Amino acid sequence: MVVGIMEIDFKIFNTRSLKDKRRVVKSLIDKTKNLFNVSISEVDNNDMINYSTVGLACVSNSSRFVESLMDKILEFYDGNYDIEIVSARKELL
Repeated sequence: MVVGIMEIDFKIFNTRSLKDKRRVVKSLIDKTKNLFNVSISEVDNNDMINYSTVGLACVSNSSRFVESLMDKILEFYDGNYDIEIVSARKELL
């Protein structure tokens, strides 16, 4: 069994309030869950208007699949959101 975990820090553009930020982050989390079938949650920077950190985890029997899935999630974020990825940390257990 292979467990992949990833923590992504990103900057959110065009937010003026925590309500705006939460709308963007909730949409990001919901779409990620639906498209990639991973567990995901906002884990840090909850009270910062323009920054957020999400953590996600997935389980598989193949480390190559887990790596590929995490890469696809990062590509999805780069192409579909008004966000900029600041950093991403991956780990396979």
